[in-house]
Amino acid sequence: MTNSKQVQTFAKLPRANTGPVECPHTGAVLLQSSQFNKGSAFPSNERTEFKLHSLLPPNIQTLDEQVERAYQQYQSHEDDLSKNVFLASKKAQNEVLYYKLLQDHLKEMFGVIYTPTEGDAIQNYSRLFRRPEGCFLNIHDQDRIEEDLSAFGTADDIDYIVVSDGEEILGDGDQGVGAILISVAKLVLTTLCAGIHPSRQLPIVLDCGTDNQSLLDDQLYLGLRQYRVRGEAYDAFVEKFVQATRKRFPKAFIHFEDFGPRNAQRILDKYQFQIPCFNDDIQGTGCVTLAAMLAALQISHVALKNVHIIIFGSGTAGIGIADQIVEAISNETRIPVKEASKQIWCLDTAGLLIDSLGDGLTDGQRRYTRADDEWPDHDRDLLTVIKRVKPHVLIGTSTKGGAFTEEIIREMAQHVKRPIIFPLSNPTRRHEAIPKDLYEWTDGRALIATGSPFSAVEYSGREYDIAQCNNSVCFPGIGLGAVLSQSRLVTKKMIAAAVEALKDRSPVLRDASLPLLPGVEEVRDISIDIAAAVIKTSVQEGLARADWIPHDDSDLRFWIQSQMWEAFYRPLVRVD
Repeated sequence: MTNSKQVQTFAKLPRANTGPVECPHTGAVLLQSSQFNKGSAFPSNERTEFKLHSLLPPNIQTLDEQVERAYQQYQSHEDDLSKNVFLASKKAQNEVLYYKLLQDHLKEMFGVIYTPTEGDAIQNYSRLFRRPEGCFLNIHDQDRIEEDLSAFGTADDIDYIVVSDGEEILGDGDQGVGAILISVAKLVLTTLCAGIHPSRQLPIVLDCGTDNQSLLDDQLYLGLRQYRVRGEAYDAFVEKFVQATRKRFPKAFIHFEDFGPRNAQRILDKYQFQIPCFNDDIQGTGCVTLAAMLAALQISHVALKNVHIIIFGSGTAGIGIADQIVEAISNETRIPVKEASKQIWCLDTAGLLIDSLGDGLTDGQRRYTRADDEWPDHDRDLLTVIKRVKPHVLIGTSTKGGAFTEEIIREMAQHVKRPIIFPLSNPTRRHEAIPKDLYEWTDGRALIATGSPFSAVEYSGREYDIAQCNNSVCFPGIGLGAVLSQSRLVTKKMIAAAVEALKDRSPVLRDASLPLLPGVEEVRDISIDIAAAVIKTSVQEGLARADWIPHDDSDLRFWIQSQMWEAFYRPLVRVD
């Protein structure tokens, strides 16, 4: 049990979420700082101390009153994109109010601040641009990276970095410099879902150009107006970024986001044994999908050693999911990874991956090819593969809307009692199937998780909530655990511990009519579970660098919670 001495000690931690905050600003400058601004909620003593009386209306309001006004303003916007823009402006004005508004209305606003609406905001980045946020690095100014990073703090100021090169954004492809918004959005989720301090984050875009012709033809486009640089020059840019970041922020956790399929896996392969890093499209998607699948297999009484899985869509996400599943099968059954991989059949939109595709395959895809002589008739389409494989699990990461047709799903449902079907492609218009159809075509037997949020579905007089394979229930907790433990690396064992912690919170394990995964409303508690699992594994592997990590489970949870940022106004103390 945590004692009063420990409480006092935890309150002195550099990331403690209680106590006063030092503020160097006064007057109008303070009101323009989103980190310190309280707007109409500044108390009288702070209005005096920071010379604010004449700059604010006299009525002092509570944070809850401010949230009510902001929510009314939010509701006055008719479409989701304008709501997204409104929220971005609120974030630029008052950080605490922004996060409190989101926390109070998280389920309603989640799809506005992230997928699918954030994809629309990214596509329109140069047209909606008002003020810059984050760090912009471009391939022509590589020698200035260290200097550019120095504008964002010193060695102890940054905990969590999200970086993207913008090549594969949320199913919408190459968005160039607009990728800064995916880095920003991911960091918003780490704060909302895991309490990563917003002042200790850094969103970054690596601008290498863009192959999106519509952006190149747009005279308002804000990024480098050239085709993407690739090959050795690109690799040198990424290397300089990583080394400069490690030098400037040696304890920071680096989260790679929305890199293209030709680069994502090989960048992760290169750096995951050198620095604490993570690729959400590969590992995060794999984690949350594996947790949902394990829960579904448990209630459908299918053992991992017997499961047959088809993954339709063999890009970064699909191969990342395959890798996580293979690792889980190998760990549980003690069979080699190469043998475990034979339980997965990977397809792209042209059909099953086979050996003769050769140079047309990525390194990740080659791990899942089938011998040509297994498919001598050259008929490798999804329906044919399902007829031959009789899968228990069908996962879609193809971005091909409607690919899971009635014929395909009914064929699958003939062979298994509880078809496990995950149409995961984003945004919603790219979903392989919608839950309502899946229930109809499987006579209500399907176990479903989707990539985007869907409303509950009624079937045979019963309402079913739809689980969302939402990475935000997983990656923020992994990041929190890595940050607080100051782990030197993020290992496969740490990822596996995170998956198990998330699977244990599956609602369907308590009630078979409930979803496979918990909703975002529970995510902060889930992040504590995941962070605790990651931290304990980091300690066991000798990778944790943080001092005084508690060994007792309840103390560890309290230690974690004490360092999670909360959206409330803390007293300000004036400093020079």
